[in-house]
Amino acid sequence: MLENIRFANPLFLFILLIIPFLFYYEKYLKKYASIKFSSIGTLKLAKKEKRFNWRFIPLFLRLLTISLFIITLARPQIGQANSEVLTEGIDIMLAIDTSGSMAAVDLTIGQDRATRLDVVKKVVKDFVAKRTTDPTGLIVFGTEAFTQCPLTLDTNILNQFVGTLEIGMAGDSTSIGNAIGLAVTRLKDAKKSKSKVIILLTDGANTSGKVAPDKATEIAVTYGIKIYTIGIGTSGKIPFVQNTVFGPQIVYGEADLDEKALKIIADKTGGMYYRAKNTNELEKIYGDINKLEKSEVKIKKYMDYKELFSYFLIPALLFLLLEIILSNTRFLRIP
Repeated sequence: MLENIRFANPLFLFILLIIPFLFYYEKYLKKYASIKFSSIGTLKLAKKEKRFNWRFIPLFLRLLTISLFIITLARPQIGQANSEVLTEGIDIMLAIDTSGSMAAVDLTIGQDRATRLDVVKKVVKDFVAKRTTDPTGLIVFGTEAFTQCPLTLDTNILNQFVGTLEIGMAGDSTSIGNAIGLAVTRLKDAKKSKSKVIILLTDGANTSGKVAPDKATEIAVTYGIKIYTIGIGTSGKIPFVQNTVFGPQIVYGEADLDEKALKIIADKTGGMYYRAKNTNELEKIYGDINKLEKSEVKIKKYMDYKELFSYFLIPALLFLLLEIILSNTRFLRIP
């Protein structure tokens, strides 16, 4: 703690060197008024009071008061170490497919079957929680694409939006081009950052939308935006839960993931294409992307100083008052 104490006006402390000289002067050199007696015999018989042994208390209080005033003028301060995190962040837009095929139950959470979207929501939440220094936003797409959450540093708010994703909320088709185009629009309007990244996840091929994926990709390249693409789901027949008069039944449909198109998108923009056939692979993919796209973090350390002079000024005033009272009462000199 002592290493955090400093004096704003340390030169005043040199005045403390006069304190020993003041004490020596008051005790040995200063001449006090005297009274002449015809004989001192009677005085020798006089009983000495205890206060005589404490006659230097006013002097001690006076010197202590002067010392405290000098320390007050030196302005003692105590510092508290603080740090400021300066980041050169990465702007990230998460584009998540919520089309009807994301209801397939070919993945698991623990030992239980889960829809593709439920697994994605779980994994994405973990990813978002680790990107505390990067503005991250969320786009959902199906037949249309729209911004679910703009770029934000509030990971709690973003994860709340991730938790609200539902199958079919943007339509049952897949508009990959629209999703990329919207993500590019959001990123290009953002403030300057180290880099801009789109992480696009889908389980299908582009089947709708006004913007073709290749055109949207070219626009992303123009703005220097990198796109990571993720294809999710198993191959071949994929299971869905369908409600029938006999209760929930498993029915099967065909996978239509266009891996070739996703690879082209990633390659053209300097990103990477990943394939996730199960939950563990999806977790690893987002973990790998998290390692690849790192923010530069700088820590600026500084000290906040608090003034301590009041801790010396107030006692100095009290000791001064006490010295005045004692010098004019208990330790009064006559003459």
